[in-house]
Amino acid sequence: MFAEESRSAGTAVMSSPAGKIREELGALSDSEVVQRFLDGEQRGFGELVDRYDARLANFVYRTVGDRERAQDLVQETFVRVYRHLKRFDQNKKFSTWIYTIASNLAKNELRNRSRNPLVLFQTLKKNWDADHRPLEWEDETMKPDDLFRKRHLKEVVGRAVQELPEHHRIVFVLRELEGRTYEDIAEITHTNLGTVKSRLNRARNNFARIVAPMIE
Repeated sequence: MFAEESRSAGTAVMSSPAGKIREELGALSDSEVVQRFLDGEQRGFGELVDRYDARLANFVYRTVGDRERAQDLVQETFVRVYRHLKRFDQNKKFSTWIYTIASNLAKNELRNRSRNPLVLFQTLKKNWDADHRPLEWEDETMKPDDLFRKRHLKEVVGRAVQELPEHHRIVFVLRELEGRTYEDIAEITHTNLGTVKSRLNRARNNFARIVAPMIE
């Protein structure tokens, strides 16, 4: 919903007043865009959607393992951001706040799914058989054999991540696949730095253990 509206707005001619506003918003920091939106510039929210839609979709997909459900959760994330942006503490990073919302929704999805093992199995099986993978490593200049190995590696990574326990999976995806800092992860997951590092270390060890037989 929000992403589609934002993309359609992007077709405006940049020389028009609307285009100039979008160009101006694009040069601002997240915090400045948030303030512009709170001051009444509705296009500010579209700018935030443009910045975070794809990033959140990748993060949530890697966490829940279902692309369609991930899109639903991302849309719900933006709905909550829109409703509660006035209460956002602008002394904090907007990116951490929005990732926290998305992370909580993803964790709730996993908890609900864990109560229905059949749904979990069907979701994982569907993604094992899918053509697209969570990591975008495609390179059209590569030889067929190299592409095959790369696609196989993407499949292995995706399957291994899905086998990690929830609290390990979240920190692993945020750090290794999303590149978030330890401090961001601590805030997103509401844990201290020591816990983040401990979970990440265990997640890496579990990931290596799970991956090993898959690539032999």
